[in-house]
Amino acid sequence: MTASPPANLLSFVSEYYGKLLASSADLKTNACCASGAPPAWIAKTLANVHPDVASRFYGCGFPIPHAIDGATVLDLGCGTGRDVFVLAQLVGPTGHVHGVDMTDEQLQVARDTSAWHAERFGYARANTTFHKGFIEDLRAISLADESMDVVVSNCVVNLSPRKDLVLSEIFRVLKPGGELYISDVFADRRLPPEIANDPVLYAECLGGAMYEHDFVVMAKRAGFLDPRVVSSAPITVQNDEISQTIGAARFVSVTYRLFKLADLDTQCEDYGQSARYLGGIPGAESLFWLDNHHAFERNRTERLCGNTAAMLASSRFAKYFEITGQKHTHFGVYACGPTVAATQYAPTGTSAGACC
Repeated sequence: MTASPPANLLSFVSEYYGKLLASSADLKTNACCASGAPPAWIAKTLANVHPDVASRFYGCGFPIPHAIDGATVLDLGCGTGRDVFVLAQLVGPTGHVHGVDMTDEQLQVARDTSAWHAERFGYARANTTFHKGFIEDLRAISLADESMDVVVSNCVVNLSPRKDLVLSEIFRVLKPGGELYISDVFADRRLPPEIANDPVLYAECLGGAMYEHDFVVMAKRAGFLDPRVVSSAPITVQNDEISQTIGAARFVSVTYRLFKLADLDTQCEDYGQSARYLGGIPGAESLFWLDNHHAFERNRTERLCGNTAAMLASSRFAKYFEITGQKHTHFGVYACGPTVAATQYAPTGTSAGACC
């Protein structure tokens, strides 16, 4: 794997986002803003975010998970808090959202608008807390073991010089059955030092991009045994100088879903299980996508591998599904293609993938 970048890159990144960038329009590529148009159910919540927050957003996806009413959620690298304030609406007044960032200027914007957002949402008090800290060491800001239902991160882990520590800390703070929902920039190869350690490329979310296979291996070592791709989008580099520097390397924004579940299989195994979606997930009442190859239409029964069954039965999604079958009898390897609904409703011009 590519060696970690010099520690002083973190100081440069903090300066870059805190002082050099006035808004997302100042970025040299779309790597930190490759999210495209939001789904309708997220767009409604974005309309309630303060303009000062929205104008300084630097994410590359929409790692906004479904079914989090009443949940405790952590946003790593929250910046000015755009996603925190979206999540705050979805968890409701009984839930709570924590944001962590290392940049004072961005945190100040988030804190200054917290009361405004609470009033906008109709809450008696803010259900958000912002912490200054490093995502590699969440103990330093007193986040306890198994204290979070969901952890999200939007185009931030690529900026960390110790991604292994980040994943280990996420695994530690998640409750059993909890989920990491992450959008980030990945590369199609391991980047050479002249790219990986270039300060501007690093701050623009390209230099720190991991080779995607290395990320999957690292995630499994941290305990996330079956990472699932939810969506992906190409990164466009509209800067001649940067294009010349990165050469033939290609970058993509990928959203991953990773569950903290014990006893998952290392590959898809067949136990004769199936699931029926009962409907009711806000924003996905009729059709719910677990990942890019598992879509579930309300009242349609779908065959599953053991891992997918566990993700539905042992997480916050359990109340929305009827799972048939247990892991008592093993029938061998499961030929894990897309569900029937995933094939039928795949977006035009795409095809549903396969798991594991």
